[in-house]
Amino acid sequence: MKRVLLSLMILLCLGVPTEAQEGVQTPEPEVEYWDYISPSSVTGRRKRTRKERREWRKHYRLVYNFNRVYPFALVGRKLMHQIDSTIAADNLDKGVRARYINDVEKELLRLFEKDIRNTTISQGFLLVRLVDRECGHTVYDIIKDYEGGFAAGFWNLVGKLFDQDLKSHYDPEGVDKDTEELIRVWESGAWDEFYWEIFGKHPEKTVIVTDRLSTTARQK
Repeated sequence: MKRVLLSLMILLCLGVPTEAQEGVQTPEPEVEYWDYISPSSVTGRRKRTRKERREWRKHYRLVYNFNRVYPFALVGRKLMHQIDSTIAADNLDKGVRARYINDVEKELLRLFEKDIRNTTISQGFLLVRLVDRECGHTVYDIIKDYEGGFAAGFWNLVGKLFDQDLKSHYDPEGVDKDTEELIRVWESGAWDEFYWEIFGKHPEKTVIVTDRLSTTARQK
């Protein structure tokens, strides 16, 4: 439509009579014409109800937060597999295993502390759910396996202060149904297009520095 309007303005300007020198022919300008204009319609925007606005904001936040934290859940699955494989393959005794876990924690802190500190509470809650889906263990179980029951109980209590149960499992047919839909979009390879339709821009990519740890088990 803008192109058509611009052409009309040019035609109007060319149609204004001008004084020409006698005996000098003014060349005919080359004008491009269109014999078809795509039909268009203008409709009013329906005013959303308060409930609809609330649900839209909720979905908006979920898509944004999912884009931010899902890559961490995916890399967490790889790192957890590496840690478990190392412990099993080396048949670590209790002392060596404890040192190895401590070294792993230090490396994870060095690699991901900045990223985790920049996440919001709602993003942290979503990451807890996604970790359970990808790793097959709740965050409570992971802490209990690596740190012991006391630490797991403590962090579960902290989670409840923010209305988050670290023992709860991912529920793709229930409370996590909307998240599961986003995962299907992600796995289909259409995430960028899906995100663009909602926000009108390409998603900001979460950069993962590595998906493999360099820490090894240290013997006495």
